[in-house]
Amino acid sequence: MRLRNPSTMLILPLVVLLSVWCAQARKDGPRISKTKFENPTSNLFYFEDTDVLLVQDRDAGNVWRSDDAGETWDKVKDVDEGEAWDLWPHPYDNKVAYILGLRTQHWVTEDQGKSWRDFETVATPTLFRPPLSFHAGDSGKVLMQGQACTGWECKEETYYTTNNFKTMYTLREDTRGCIFAHSTPLFRSSNDDTNDDRILCVVKGRYSPWPSDNRLVVSDNFFETEMEPALEGDRTVQGIISMAVVKGFLVAAAKAENTVELALYVTDDAKTWHRAEFPNDQKLEEEAYTILESTNYSIQVDVMTTKPTSAMGVLFSSNSNGTYFTRNIEHTNRNFMGLVDFEKIQGIQGIVLVNVVKNWEEVERTHLGNKKIQSKISFDDGRTFQAITTGKKELHLHSVSDISNVGRIFSSPAPGLIMGIGNTGDYLKNYDEGDLYVSDDAGLTWRKALDEAHKYEFGDQGAVLVAIYDEGPTNKISYSINHGKDWDTADLDENIRAQLLTTTPDSTSLKFVVMGTSSGGEEREHFIFSIDFDGLHEGKCKEKDFEKWYARLDEDGKPDCLMGHKQFYRRRKADADCFVDEEFKDPLPQYEQCTCTEEDFECDYNFVPGEDRNTCTPAGRLPISEDDCKNIEDTFMGSSGFRLIPGNECNPKGGVDLEKPIERPCRDSVQTPASGKVSSEIVKFSANDFREYYYLERGSTSTADDETVVMRTDMQEIYISRDHGKTWKEIMVYEDITAIYPHQYISDIVYFLTGTTKVHYTMNRGDTFGTFDAPEEPNQDRLQIIGFHPDYQDWLLWTGAVNCQGLDSADCHSVASVTEDRGDHWQTMLRYVRKCEFIKREGRGGNKELEKLVYCEQFKDEKLDSPLQLLSSTDWFSESQVHFPDIMDFATMSEFIIVAAKDTDQKSLKVDASVDGKTFADAQFPSNFNVPVQKAYTVLDSSTHAVFLHVTVGSRENFEYGSIIKSNSNGTSYVMSINGVNRNTPGYVDFEKMQGLEGVAIVNIVANLEQAEKGQAKKLKTMITHNDGAEWALLHAPDKDAEGNDVACDNGDLQKCSLHLHGYTERKDPRDTFSSPSAVGLMMGVGNVGEYLTRKADGDTFITRDGGVVWHAVKKGNYMWEYGDQGSIIVIVEEETATDVIFYTLDEGVTWVEYKFADSKMQIGDISTVPSDNSRNFLLWGKEVGSGSEIATVNLDFTGLTDRQCHLVEDPPDAEDSDYYLWEPKHPSQTDNCLFGHVSQYHRKKPEADCYNGRLIHQLHNIARNCSCTRQDFECDYNYERQSDNSCALVPGLQPADHSAICATDPSRTSYFEPTGYRRIQLTTCEKGRELEYTSKEHPCPGREEEFKKEHSGLSAVSLFFAIVVPILVAGGVGWYLWRNGMGKFGRIRLGEVGDAESPWIQYPIMAVSAVVAVVSATPLLVGSLWRSVSGLWGGGRRYTTRSSFARGRADYAVVDPDEDELLGDEDEEEV
Repeated sequence: MRLRNPSTMLILPLVVLLSVWCAQARKDGPRISKTKFENPTSNLFYFEDTDVLLVQDRDAGNVWRSDDAGETWDKVKDVDEGEAWDLWPHPYDNKVAYILGLRTQHWVTEDQGKSWRDFETVATPTLFRPPLSFHAGDSGKVLMQGQACTGWECKEETYYTTNNFKTMYTLREDTRGCIFAHSTPLFRSSNDDTNDDRILCVVKGRYSPWPSDNRLVVSDNFFETEMEPALEGDRTVQGIISMAVVKGFLVAAAKAENTVELALYVTDDAKTWHRAEFPNDQKLEEEAYTILESTNYSIQVDVMTTKPTSAMGVLFSSNSNGTYFTRNIEHTNRNFMGLVDFEKIQGIQGIVLVNVVKNWEEVERTHLGNKKIQSKISFDDGRTFQAITTGKKELHLHSVSDISNVGRIFSSPAPGLIMGIGNTGDYLKNYDEGDLYVSDDAGLTWRKALDEAHKYEFGDQGAVLVAIYDEGPTNKISYSINHGKDWDTADLDENIRAQLLTTTPDSTSLKFVVMGTSSGGEEREHFIFSIDFDGLHEGKCKEKDFEKWYARLDEDGKPDCLMGHKQFYRRRKADADCFVDEEFKDPLPQYEQCTCTEEDFECDYNFVPGEDRNTCTPAGRLPISEDDCKNIEDTFMGSSGFRLIPGNECNPKGGVDLEKPIERPCRDSVQTPASGKVSSEIVKFSANDFREYYYLERGSTSTADDETVVMRTDMQEIYISRDHGKTWKEIMVYEDITAIYPHQYISDIVYFLTGTTKVHYTMNRGDTFGTFDAPEEPNQDRLQIIGFHPDYQDWLLWTGAVNCQGLDSADCHSVASVTEDRGDHWQTMLRYVRKCEFIKREGRGGNKELEKLVYCEQFKDEKLDSPLQLLSSTDWFSESQVHFPDIMDFATMSEFIIVAAKDTDQKSLKVDASVDGKTFADAQFPSNFNVPVQKAYTVLDSSTHAVFLHVTVGSRENFEYGSIIKSNSNGTSYVMSINGVNRNTPGYVDFEKMQGLEGVAIVNIVANLEQAEKGQAKKLKTMITHNDGAEWALLHAPDKDAEGNDVACDNGDLQKCSLHLHGYTERKDPRDTFSSPSAVGLMMGVGNVGEYLTRKADGDTFITRDGGVVWHAVKKGNYMWEYGDQGSIIVIVEEETATDVIFYTLDEGVTWVEYKFADSKMQIGDISTVPSDNSRNFLLWGKEVGSGSEIATVNLDFTGLTDRQCHLVEDPPDAEDSDYYLWEPKHPSQTDNCLFGHVSQYHRKKPEADCYNGRLIHQLHNIARNCSCTRQDFECDYNYERQSDNSCALVPGLQPADHSAICATDPSRTSYFEPTGYRRIQLTTCEKGRELEYTSKEHPCPGREEEFKKEHSGLSAVSLFFAIVVPILVAGGVGWYLWRNGMGKFGRIRLGEVGDAESPWIQYPIMAVSAVVAVVSATPLLVGSLWRSVSGLWGGGRRYTTRSSFARGRADYAVVDPDEDELLGDEDEEEV
């Protein structure tokens, strides 16, 4: 097998020369020499068309060279001893290779390794993808992927050279891989081979570090300028995770959030892109597809259809532009690494070998992986497959998933010669039970060559076959010079275990190389053998020794046609007594033209092939000319649906012509206009109430068009709708489903729980269902039952109940178990637990070890009356670490882990925080924040890289309130944000972040604190912040009410006349938020204008279009609202009032239209749509007035209003034909649209545009500029408090924090500033101006005085907010970087995701709802079996769900919403 791409080579033994031995040359045997090396060797490769080899000694860090096909070896010169870290050949220049150092010094040879020139790079080679990318037309042009590190923080950058690293320049920063479009000889973006300089890069999102925001950018001038290509229609696509050039195709894969489904985009010119379309019942999933060796006219993709533990797939082939894929064969065998048993026979068109799983039904059912594998071969390019036979017996061969050598498995450039290891019988046996088989007619017939398994190789265009025993040590090789009919042996003079057998890549040489290890003696010895067959025959072949060999025969044994021709070779006859002896002259195929047949045609563009490949149907409405179809009943001459496959050479004379235009009806091409109307559908159910419902929303990469909802009634009936509630189907009719658990991270997956161990699930939004048995019945502690891992969809945590039968079960407790295969196998982790969570998050848990990081609360010594301790483990609790011996609870949110632990006095609580999941630090509260006994915390939000924590101050029942304090970036140092914030008895807080817009939040404060403490009713006021809690202000009241009248107070007096809104504590459903992440700048609420908030029943409905600066009255009365089509549609309906109408607006609430949805009035309890608010369908949930025990859903469909999708122009964004404008949010006290130190520009649909948004738009278009710093970019520092004039003053009696602590935590710093009372807000990017943290005196760091004198004022302001007494240390920097950048994703384009560091300011809109929490009491948890029996499995409670993740808490099982405002404690405890 020939060495091809070094990135696919096995790492095998390597390097230091000791001796050379030559066997006595024999007339009837090869000449053999050996070289001994001190260390194992690897990365052996030939320079193409030469006898020059390079091999690497990784242990010693050296490279060795041979110029005589491995007979003698010398260490390469000019390279520093021990510095060779990696070795790369140039794939298109047989004189060039590269030695990469681990640091910044590297070497290049341009004379096949005789001499080496060193070059320096700015960055070290990246560890996360191949470091070099090559230009196929100009070998001097190379891209290098590097990583530039400062301390532990690293960023990927790409560099380029046009002269093989004589000079090198930065190409672009923040890259995730770059390639030349002309990366293969077959792919070009222009006709100029050497000057085709188009480069494509996957880069970090504009203003987001997350992989879901990665972009694809293109440049023709080495990124002096760049553009983002439109991949889907006229829109760009985010979430690009990988790209590759495959023959004549360039492929990019995109991943969306909340789904494992990928979108594949294909181009054949790097200009025009199309999405690859697969059959509707098949989708691509991350880590579940492999792009295989393809042809010049088609892409082959294998898509996994089962779990990785028993991996099988379906093989697809595309049409000639890679747009449409059809099935070739099902149940292909693949392994867990994605390697597929598939190989095209080299040099011969149309012959393919695959392995399939015979017992596929059993494997799909059991997932045990006991596959019975059979081998199949196709002679017609995968259209049909047949068994491989030797005589009358079926033959089965080991293939790619069980590779034992390097390079190709079966074939070589030797025409028609194929070898393989396998056995006859019903199915494939183990490798060591196989024998060596050979075919010399391209797989049509086979014969046994040698007993036992061997490595094998082809030489002299197939005239010589060489094999070496591969089941253990051997001291000989076997060879054949007549196509494997007869075999001889030759001695090696060493007993070795063969590691590799290879020859020149073109298989034209008579010389072979064996690499092996001898285990004789105490130490292993490493050898490379050179085997030379020159002289075995006396002469060189003459013309009479060759035959005309046709590569492919039909069932009648006649030459067969493919791509319009018959293929044949001039090949040496098997029994010829001669060698071809034309070294480095590749055998070339010759062709005879065929007459055109149906097989020479494919479906034309915009036509979809049928499964039988014989029909082509329109994919959409066909284009027509202006002169055609004046009447819809007319016909026109249009495409037949077929075209000749590009590159096909068939002769049309006398053959089939499927390209002729045909007559088509005009109705197939004239689009029916939109009706301009809203429609509705009512469905009734025999039940009293809806218990829960969840949307299984498609990701943006999904090819389906369903809008799926699952719902459970109070009768335990489960319904599913695929059309957003227009029709419903009852599922699992005979199952007693007690709870629905959507997957927290993958919206396609949902679990259905019963009161037993039986669990139902669907992985594909209800298309199919499966079951598994849980280890125990669901717990009765009202704990979350299933926990989900963010990266591995089949990893589940299960918290079940043990010893809980009957009322007297005193030892009833919960047990946590884990599965890595979706319930096939379970492992018990801990007993006597309260809750367990996976800790891996984006921003936390970076390296491979921490993928299994789990935190659990467990009762000490497994006693229910003992303290609750917090433990963690990275191996499913085979070993564990106790972090805190006595806690109340812990919460995870974004990158933070917050722990509420009991203080030493056992009467109060303290807070600890971690950002790496391993190291915790005490939270330092403001020194003037004196709460004698801290009893309750509510973690509100951390989406802006700072924790907002509500600390209960007033705890009198029904009169609760508290203070919101805000942390620094590691959650350890808090400053006061706002006092007196309203809270209810269960612990929920009137606090909500605006989704999609950074730093805006709304709270309700208790204005009469003293009176409320004494039992008077709370008087609430609503306040808003536009700078992430640094400043708060009352909401300005609208000038007019909903009926156009002046408001009933002086809105110039904010204290007496402002707008107040009802907040989170009064919501029935947490999903009913003020704002939407896809409707940037819009908020709605119910409230009143006046001095205080009044009853909700007396409230009116209001809207803001500018992020809360200006508010407008919408309707008199209390309305519920929902956003649709990214805010272009807003629907409102009266809450809990008999009604038969809704109102909707298409212009952001300027005008409202009434729509009657029912003939009789209904009482509506909720209105909903998909979590992204991107649908044009809505659902009303309610019941007809007077209907008794009957409930109903009402679908509202707005798709009839328009059928035109909005046109988005990114550059220039103000183009006249664009349906969007750029909107800039601003702080109300500023005039320059600066918010957080920059001017942000968001895409918003023009209200007057008659179109729909469709695919989710990435609203943040640009950061126009950074602004000068102002007071609004700062908040008060630790030990400082805000004054009435908004200045920050030191709290009386306290001392400023010691800012010299920065010097100890940041060794790179040479100076620090004295405290000024101000610290930068986490989100701000302001520059210069009023830099309030630098207005004090600067001091040198201890021991850095001399450097300070030299640098003096040349210091930057890095992380002053870390200057608290002991900030938390961010551990595992290297591991963090490895995780963040997606280590280990090489080779096939089934590459996984890549990541990046956090942005210093951008809010990723994770959550905006307030406080799924409960009171934290300082008293121990009281556990009673009687309470469990009454309140456990079937207990009551409210439904806890979230808009963005729809992770759920519910009436039957109380669940804390993951990554939302979280629970710290138990809501049923009494307070001290």
